[in-house]
Amino acid sequence: MADSAPLTGELLALDLVNTRPMGVDLLATPRQLAGWLSLERDRLGEEVQNTAPTRADLARVHAVRAHTEAVVRALLDRTEPPRSALRGLTEAQRAAPPVRELGWDGGAVTVTTRRTGTLGTRLAALLADAAAELFSDPAIGRLKECEADDCVMVFLPAHPRRRWCSPTRCGNRTRVARYYRRHNAADTSSA
Repeated sequence: MADSAPLTGELLALDLVNTRPMGVDLLATPRQLAGWLSLERDRLGEEVQNTAPTRADLARVHAVRAHTEAVVRALLDRTEPPRSALRGLTEAQRAAPPVRELGWDGGAVTVTTRRTGTLGTRLAALLADAAAELFSDPAIGRLKECEADDCVMVFLPAHPRRRWCSPTRCGNRTRVARYYRRHNAADTSSA
């Protein structure tokens, strides 16, 4: 895949898995992680915003991504997920459990969910939670891998006929390739 921008818009856990298309790591540096966090800011909450990620934070995110991807690939293959991956996601959640912090805004009690620890610990826990939600959702049975020849992106289709991770990326590329194959075949048969 030539695009260097991560594909976003799937469930958060799938967006995380999709940051490694075809062996290219779109979260290879803390700066790239910061860019991805910015793209996902509406779903991640305040507690992971405005903090520059470090290499240690990146390592925690990579571990959660690897565990999440191992479970996703097993589910796509209709096999049992690796216990080590499930255990790794559980441990990431335990490292920074959500605490519902109560406050008062002058007229009502407010509740804010917070986690403690470094950015990487909080982020890993939040991403592991997102993976747990995905894997326990009944919709997980619809999980698909993009049908484009050179794509490994995964998605949960809203429509059963969806075949590609993105109609503008893989969908267009596949349709154009099919068009050229048909027209090149027609040109060679008429020659």
